[in-house]
Parts: sequence; structure tokens; C-alpha cells
Amino acid sequence: MLNKGLKDQESQRIDNILKRLMSIVFVPKVWTFEDLNQVEEQLKDFGLNVESLVEIEANDLVVLLDRLHFDWNQKEQFADFLVALSKENNFDLNEKIIAIYNHIQSESKMFSFGINAKIASAKNK
Repeated sequence: MLNKGLKDQESQRIDNILKRLMSIVFVPKVWTFEDLNQVEEQLKDFGLNVESLVEIEANDLVVLLDRLHFDWNQKEQFADFLVALSKENNFDLNEKIIAIYNHIQSESKMFSFGINAKIASAKNK
């Protein structure tokens, strides 16, 4: 287990990476090779790349996020990133998105109407 100082540093590092990822995918644009390279660079910090993200099993991705010490909010942000990435690039990431949201909903011990709405939206795609 991480001590408080290391846990705070790790959480801040994850937050910064997620912010950079979100800034890349939430700007409506025609995607270029450079955009995908920027995503690849940020995913590298999580031990992923776009290809491995597409190929990884949904449950394995949830386990990876746990091993990387993502908190519930960070997991939700990562799933939101996957939604935007799949929308902009026609990647089929719905199974992974739903698995992450379901994991948050069931394991956080707190029901969220927002997460529930995101699950319903992902299932309708």
C-alpha cells in the first residue's frame, strides 16, 4: 500500500495525465497522426497504447486501473476519455467503458445517477 505522501503524488500524476488526455480528445477536430501520437504518449504512462487499449479485455483493464491506484473519480474520467476517443476515432470501446462504469457503480458502494446514465448511454450505442 502507498503511504499518504506517495499516494497523493501518484493521484496528482494520474490527474495530470487524465487532464492532458481529456484536452486532446474533447476538442472537436479532424484527427491527425500527431493527435494519436499525443494520446499514445500519455497512455504510455499507464503502460498502454492505443492498440493495447483496443485489444485488452474489459476486466483486465479494470484490474489495471486498480493496480495503477486510480480512485473512483479517476476511473470515471478514464471511462469518459474512452467515450470521447471511441466517438472521434470509431474505436469500439463500449465493452470496456461499460465495465469501468459498472465497476465504479458496484464497488464504490455509492449509487450514482450520473454513472447510471453513462452506463445506459454506452449500452445504447
